[in-house]
Amino acid sequence: MLEDHHFHSLQQIVGKENCYIDKAHLIAYCYDATRERYEPDAVIYPRDENDVSAVLSYCNTHHIAIIPRGAGSGFTGGALPASGGIVLSLEKHFDKILEIDQKNLIARVQPGVVNRVFQNEVERLGLFYPPDPASQDYSTLGGNVSENAGGMRAAKYGITKDYVMALRAVLPNGNIIRAGKKTIKDVAGYNITGILIASEGTLAVITELTLKLISKPKYKKSAMGIFASIDDAMNAVYKTMASGITPVAMEFLDNLSIRAVEDRFHKGLPKEAGAILITQVDGDTQEVIQSQLHALEKKFKENHCTHFQIAQDSVQEEDLWFARRNVSQSITIYGKKKLNEDITVPRSRLPELLKRIQQISQKYGFKIPCFGHTGDGNVHTNVMVPNPEDAQELERGYECIEEIFKVAIELEGTLSGEHGIGLSKAPFMRLAFTPEEMDLFGVIKHAFDPNNILNPGKMGLAEFQK
Repeated sequence: MLEDHHFHSLQQIVGKENCYIDKAHLIAYCYDATRERYEPDAVIYPRDENDVSAVLSYCNTHHIAIIPRGAGSGFTGGALPASGGIVLSLEKHFDKILEIDQKNLIARVQPGVVNRVFQNEVERLGLFYPPDPASQDYSTLGGNVSENAGGMRAAKYGITKDYVMALRAVLPNGNIIRAGKKTIKDVAGYNITGILIASEGTLAVITELTLKLISKPKYKKSAMGIFASIDDAMNAVYKTMASGITPVAMEFLDNLSIRAVEDRFHKGLPKEAGAILITQVDGDTQEVIQSQLHALEKKFKENHCTHFQIAQDSVQEEDLWFARRNVSQSITIYGKKKLNEDITVPRSRLPELLKRIQQISQKYGFKIPCFGHTGDGNVHTNVMVPNPEDAQELERGYECIEEIFKVAIELEGTLSGEHGIGLSKAPFMRLAFTPEEMDLFGVIKHAFDPNNILNPGKMGLAEFQK
């Protein structure tokens, strides 16, 4: 609980209208997309970078935990005050696009800018910011950087880290730093920008971002391939990508996912299919588009695609992507609680990964619908627990998840492709990293945050004392 004198001191820093301890604010900031709940001791809305600096300096001196927060749309509890402390919300006053530099193809933004708002603004100028997480309509750019968010376009264009050129941030002691440059090349000094990307607010509070832009492609077109088995679909993915064809997106739904969407929305999906692949290509001429689609169809059919459908207009394109956008909500027909993870493996290991997940499903007796970004090897696995109120059944669900993680690591993969570690995956970090690597993470954390005030307890890091 935040002592009264600390609360009044913080009010003096940010103003009474930006510092709250009432129940309504504490409840509003106690959860994220995990639906876990941890009430903070206070909620603060810093007005500018100087406020952030003063708040962190004060809290560092008095050993008060700070949890930076954007939109709170994360799936791993990265923005949850699990040990109490103060939620530092950047959504209210840090929501400005500061500059769009069309000559140098960069933009400067504050971390509270919503991804979709930013995309719309740069596209209005004929430019393009590719990272498109599923939460793009409400997630903030600061949160995207803190989690290194991906999205459907990652197969061709990469992920958030590929577009962060520089940033400004406040260290736990209140010092303000600038990392990176506007220049394309910069090898002077350590890559502090890279260290802060995906650090989940455990090292510093980001206050400004410089992002790379590219020209917007003139044309795009989507298609869907239907496969009799998940194995055929996964082979089609990596063999297509290995042949030199680079679609914008290569998304998949397995049979359980297809059935769930069709049962919920009745869109005419092939319920007997083993899997479907939904893909998109783009380019600056229609000839390029047609050439890419022809090459995709050829590769798909070489890998036993039974039907290849090209969207002929925007309505058909919308229908093709409807299933992918709505699968997450649809699979709840299989269980009251969804233990969803976003493991990633090299594309060539996808067939084996999905085969092993099917075996795990049979072993534990849970339905495990899978879908996701197979163009970059990122699979969303969902262990569906029918009766989560049964403690033993829920525990078996978590055992099932742990076994899936072990398979991903065995196949040279990772615990997370885009959701991050946060709270929910923290217990599994030592499956993926050696003790020496975990110790190195701890050294980095201690160098930035020796009093452990920033987002303590996240990322599987040990607690550090002064």
